[in-house]
Amino acid sequence: MRGIFITIEGPDGSGKSTQIKKLSHYLNEKGYNVLFTREPGGTNIGEYIRKIILDKRNTKMSYETEALLYAASRAQHVSEKIKPALEKGTIVICDRFVHSSLVYQGIARGIGIEEVNNINQFAIQGIKPDVTLFFDISPEIALKRKRRNNKGDRLEREDILFHKKVYNGYLKLKEMYPNEIISIDATNSINTIFNEIKGVIDSILTRS
Repeated sequence: MRGIFITIEGPDGSGKSTQIKKLSHYLNEKGYNVLFTREPGGTNIGEYIRKIILDKRNTKMSYETEALLYAASRAQHVSEKIKPALEKGTIVICDRFVHSSLVYQGIARGIGIEEVNNINQFAIQGIKPDVTLFFDISPEIALKRKRRNNKGDRLEREDILFHKKVYNGYLKLKEMYPNEIISIDATNSINTIFNEIKGVIDSILTRS
């Protein structure tokens, strides 16, 4: 039996990490094999690429280079980790996937959704999420949370206009792919958010 591929999207500071940990624990307790991974990264090669992408010193990186580096990390991630895990029946939870690139590079960077999607289709070998959870929270609140303890990486240090473009980009994708992306109100309490997530995931497990 093929595993289930769950991807988590949303601004940095939206509480994704907390909820992913809770979801992983919940699914493990129900007896499922769970793999948590992230993008960019997820593999040794991908983590090297991640350092390049997020390094604050790489201020001259072109938007096209940025998009291709994300796709390169993703290609290795799918080939080495995600696809083999799904073939073994594992539930894979990934912090970010293709939708992030469509939003950050395709929309916020202005490269174009179609252009970014094309290079990523080559990278993902036909692997698509069974469901994508979008943690919906304003960029102002998310950035305030994220920067409370650090100054942020190269992308997090972008101005508020960029992060507003990212947020609006997610809303646009939600309209474009209403059957793929489910919004989660990330302004609620941790337990309320988790109960909403459990409801979505339990319904998918019932159908599988």
